[in-house]
Amino acid sequence: LFRSYYMAETFTAETTKPIIIWIIENNLMTTRNRKKELTLIINSPGGDAHSAFALIDTMKGSVIPIKTIGIGIIASCGVLTFMAGAKGKRLLTPNTSILSHQYSWGSTGKEHELFARVREFELSTERMLTHYKKCTGLGEKKIREILLPPEDVWLSAEEAVKYGIADKIVLTY
Repeated sequence: LFRSYYMAETFTAETTKPIIIWIIENNLMTTRNRKKELTLIINSPGGDAHSAFALIDTMKGSVIPIKTIGIGIIASCGVLTFMAGAKGKRLLTPNTSILSHQYSWGSTGKEHELFARVREFELSTERMLTHYKKCTGLGEKKIREILLPPEDVWLSAEEAVKYGIADKIVLTY
């Protein structure tokens, strides 16, 4: 099995499935054959938060540390997944575009269906806040103010390090 995986697509159940399988298969290897580290390279405009959190849970449950490398763009679910990498092993290239924003999703339906969707929206928002807190070390007030305000937030690689999203910038040239 390979030591690294390149994710350059929108997050969906279909695009995250092979990554989840890759992590699980590597974890099921005998200790002697198991890799010491896996690397997930992310270049993604985002996508479905539920699919991202399935991958994040798999990453966090891995006995093998997972290094994440952000290149190109890590937006929305891309940044959620990127910051789930092992502490000290979340690397960005200097030209990476980073987008952090509140959870969004469109919905239609009858009134009772919309109320049910609002509940899921609340649960997803809480999930995101908890994830940001665990990965960045920032408090909820700072996260809502700087990383998850009402408008989209574009960050430089330096700002991503400053706010605890990334650990280090790797110079490429």
